[in-house]
Amino acid sequence: MSAKIAYADVEVGTELPACTFPVDRETLVRYAGASGDFNPIHWNERFAKEVGLPDVIAHGMFTMAEAVRVVTDWAGDPAAVLEYGVRFTKPVIVPDDDKGAALEVSAKVAAKLDDDARTVRVDLTVTSAGQKVLGRSRAVVRLG
Repeated sequence: MSAKIAYADVEVGTELPACTFPVDRETLVRYAGASGDFNPIHWNERFAKEVGLPDVIAHGMFTMAEAVRVVTDWAGDPAAVLEYGVRFTKPVIVPDDDKGAALEVSAKVAAKLDDDARTVRVDLTVTSAGQKVLGRSRAVVRLG
């Protein structure tokens, strides 16, 4: 965990360190076990294709959680995230090969919300295979 960021040191437009998160089938199976979401679209290629998907897809909540790691790592404390919301725009397709998929996340401070509460809004850009997979991905963060 990094040191906490001081509110006074942050300006609108501040870019957070970007990160790429690998996603493979093993990760999805582990997430299914932890979350209890065993929907076969997340692990069974044949089933996923039968229901019209191009391949197995990552869980939406997993995608959301991986993306916000950029914010929690930057803020230095997961509890600093007061609000977080996204719109799911495209699924993260996870092929059964040596590479799997990659979730690319970048973020920047879009607004200073409340000087007394030391809160900022961070907007995230989340893509996989060149496609935006989360829209309106925003977090409200309390800084030190």
